[in-house]
Amino acid sequence: MAWFSRQGSDLILRVRVQPRASRDEFAEVLNDQIKIRVTAAATDNQANQRLVDFLAKQFRVGKSRVSIMQGNKSCNKTIRIKDADTLPPILQGLLTE
Repeated sequence: MAWFSRQGSDLILRVRVQPRASRDEFAEVLNDQIKIRVTAAATDNQANQRLVDFLAKQFRVGKSRVSIMQGNKSCNKTIRIKDADTLPPILQGLLTE
């Protein structure tokens, strides 16, 4: 799929973040990005930190293994998850649709 790729054992996600959502969740695939809603505001790096926390929990990895490669100050981001073994079930479901 266009919204994720592999670089060795790392997973690269292309993400569109929607801050100030009612809950943290994966939304839909938009072109070549996966939309992720986060409850934090897009000020003082809060949305970025919430995104990292959310992805670490979903992929069951430590927060230090999730990094924003591009787009720190944008809604469009490229995320690296180091040594990500599998996609969370909700994302695997998107692959079969």
